[in-house]
Amino acid sequence: MSAKNLQEVLDASGNTVDLLRNSQLGAYIYPVVAPEFTNWRSEQRAWRESAVLFDQSHHMDNLFIKGPDALKLISDTAINSVAQFPVNKAKQYVPTTPAGHVIGDGILFHEAEDEYVYVGRAPAANWLLFHGTTGGYDVEIEVDRRSPSRPMGKPVQRKYWRFQIQGPNAWQIIEKLNGGPVEQLKFFNMDQMGIAGESVRTLRHGMAGAPGLELWGPYESYDKVRDTILEAGQEFGLLAVGARAYPSNTLESGWIPSPLPAIYTGEELRPYREWLGADSYEATNAVAGSFVSGNIEDYYLTPWELGYGSFVKFDHDFIGREVLEKIDPASQRRKVTLAWNGEDVARIFASLFETEGLPYKYFDLPLANYGSSNYDAVVDADGTTVGLSMFTGYSANERRALSLATVAPDVPEGTELTVVWGEPDGGTRKTTVEPHRQIEVRAVVSPVPYAETVRKDYHGGWRTGRRG
Repeated sequence: MSAKNLQEVLDASGNTVDLLRNSQLGAYIYPVVAPEFTNWRSEQRAWRESAVLFDQSHHMDNLFIKGPDALKLISDTAINSVAQFPVNKAKQYVPTTPAGHVIGDGILFHEAEDEYVYVGRAPAANWLLFHGTTGGYDVEIEVDRRSPSRPMGKPVQRKYWRFQIQGPNAWQIIEKLNGGPVEQLKFFNMDQMGIAGESVRTLRHGMAGAPGLELWGPYESYDKVRDTILEAGQEFGLLAVGARAYPSNTLESGWIPSPLPAIYTGEELRPYREWLGADSYEATNAVAGSFVSGNIEDYYLTPWELGYGSFVKFDHDFIGREVLEKIDPASQRRKVTLAWNGEDVARIFASLFETEGLPYKYFDLPLANYGSSNYDAVVDADGTTVGLSMFTGYSANERRALSLATVAPDVPEGTELTVVWGEPDGGTRKTTVEPHRQIEVRAVVSPVPYAETVRKDYHGGWRTGRRG
């Protein structure tokens, strides 16, 4: 009999680590949006030098949460405080397990009284949906799952389209679209504006380090609004960003998108695992990289390790609070950027042209991740593992290979460490893994965000830790 839920999948596998490391899911796909509209190098440079249009319409789940207990559901499951969460405000949502480990994250939009929209990846969406439907809350939840990774020519429909206009010229484009000045609200505040005769919702954002807006509206107006934005942006150097370049922007701005959801162990979480389907994200998630442990809990992370420590507020009761209250933040690994040595990276590419022996693990450009959750071992000069490299790629703006990592608290900036690139023993059975050998790549512990423009000009959020 085939498994019907995640718990049955785990019971049948016998070893959770082996199950996830050999998943056939492959890398996380950003669906529907074309890979490139110009080329990924120019598209990367545009968010630093002119302006870009990010299309976020397809790769995230939407949960529409309504009802008198909507805020209570959020408060009970989030490390964040919701004491100040008025209508027309957005907030990052970070839930933890009873053991204090991160499940995932996303953005919550407070669109109207007792009405919220969660936008983000599946782990946090599933956690909200489970508690909202089984926890006795007086809420209604409508689920709009991300678009299929491979639509195979079939039509795709979402409730909303979702765009971002970002970059140093973004505000000029926004005001041209509006036909006049647009107030620069505080970070993560919401409003409305008109585009092509359509009233669209807006969120003050700044993923590229300069003032910008996230925009959304009914999917039926997708083409009309997108075409109008692109036409208005031509004189300001606006480029549409494809699915190939889009996820690499986080290398410069500092968000680790997909840590492993820490839900595979613990009797308290058994009902959740029995609720999750055998085809859920959690059941099919692919773990990639050189870090290998026989204990799946060694892949779990606390909020501080992911840079979410400033979000933890003990002004409310929430799942995991009791454990988090006992943690000394100074003892936790911390999020950093690792700047990879150019000569070592060049050796990876040179191995592709060696006619004898296995090449090193392929380093795809601009994003080199080959799993949904990526865990490469980071070791010091003594060979001791002092951290995990979790999101890897290349920035044409910085002319460097970079990765986002979490390292031991006593490792200072400027330290040269080693990232072990590639999986042991020739690699796992993942579809994205070819026979290869490992290589040790020197990497310097650097600030996060890595981009100086973001560190100087970004005024809130997970990039600076100034917003709870």
